Amino acid sequence: MKKNSDKLMTVPEILDELGGVSVRTLYRWREIGKFPRGLRLPNDEIRLYRSEFEAWLETLREAA
Repeated sequence: MKKNSDKLMTVPEILDELGGVSVRTLYRWREIGKFPRGLRLPNDEIRLYRSEFEAWLETLREAA
């Protein structure tokens, strides 16, 4: 269970943090399992907990 302080990030916030990754690339990564699935809201927008995003970044660091 997530802490109440664990912010849900929007796709634009995620893309800003990744610096230069396109929306299509992000969605493709999700489709092929290279990025966390996150949550799909009723309006079809995607959200990802910051802790999940940071954990994913850490796996990339470890793989390098």
